[in-house]
Amino acid sequence: MSARELGRALGALLLLAAPAVGLAHTGGSTGYAVITVSRGTVRYEATLPATVLPADLAEALRLAQAGHAPSREPLLDLVRKHVVLEAGDVRCEPGPGEVRPGAFPAPIFTMHVDFACGSAPQTLTVRDDTFDVLGPDHHTLARVEAPAGTQQFAFAPESRVGRFLVASAPGSAPATGSFVLLGIHHILSGYDHLLFVVGLLLPGGSLLSLAKIITAFTVAHSVTLSLAVLQVVTLPDRLIEAVIALSIAYVAAENLLGRAAVSRRWLVSFCFGLVHGFGFSSALRELGLPAHGLLVSLLGFNVGVELGQALVVALCLPVLLLIRRTRWSHPAVITSSVAILVVGLVLFVERAFL
Repeated sequence: MSARELGRALGALLLLAAPAVGLAHTGGSTGYAVITVSRGTVRYEATLPATVLPADLAEALRLAQAGHAPSREPLLDLVRKHVVLEAGDVRCEPGPGEVRPGAFPAPIFTMHVDFACGSAPQTLTVRDDTFDVLGPDHHTLARVEAPAGTQQFAFAPESRVGRFLVASAPGSAPATGSFVLLGIHHILSGYDHLLFVVGLLLPGGSLLSLAKIITAFTVAHSVTLSLAVLQVVTLPDRLIEAVIALSIAYVAAENLLGRAAVSRRWLVSFCFGLVHGFGFSSALRELGLPAHGLLVSLLGFNVGVELGQALVVALCLPVLLLIRRTRWSHPAVITSSVAILVVGLVLFVERAFL
């Protein structure tokens, strides 16, 4: 393989994993919605990070926080114009609403709009097109509360429509497929998690050793993801984010110092995988999912994370194996590890101290 071909292969690998420094591991933004069905009225309540708003709505929020009531209408129109509710075949009409901006400058704000559906719906269809305003990297975790029970759905640009039986027997199952898609999106946009995995794989080793590394990471983060979402064990997000960044720097430093014993690296993968599991949990923990649907949603989300991770490994591993067969193997590992180390240290300083 020529130096130019090697450069192309290595470039492709780094494009798969290189982060935009400063982005959190979740990638994009997350909103939370509670949809409450009460006879002929449906209340749509959304909690959003202020940073996701485009400039005009950010200014409206600033004025609303300062007490200017008319400025709340453009914010409410985000729901009125881009969230469509249908009770059966009848479109529900958006009506009055309220914005709770919190104390200035609040990092998040909550608003609700009441929709009139005429009569108590048997089924409810929700279409969320807020991504057209908030951006393609935004997704909304929704909880639907109805006489039939509570259901969950993860809205995203590729899954904009949720259909719910709101007057059926209690115990309706959550929309597991949407949480699988959410898990895939979460890992593919989780640049720090992917950098950690790539850093682990860089030194090479036998297929058995590499399989042990990936399996250890999978088992470890699945355990702590479950514990965190079930609120058995929770740790401060700031601490978790900083340690995740430190784990990236650590594996890169091991590569550079030549101390990475591939046969035992599954232990490093397992230990730091426990920390990464807490990081994964942030996408679900804030939603406050009810116990009866939580396990199914958690399973779907974790399956999505594993599918996304398997896709990345399947794309990266052939490139790594190809590079290992050339005389450029050592320089490629060193160069990539230096880049990963720098990113890890920058993220650590940013998350721990800024």
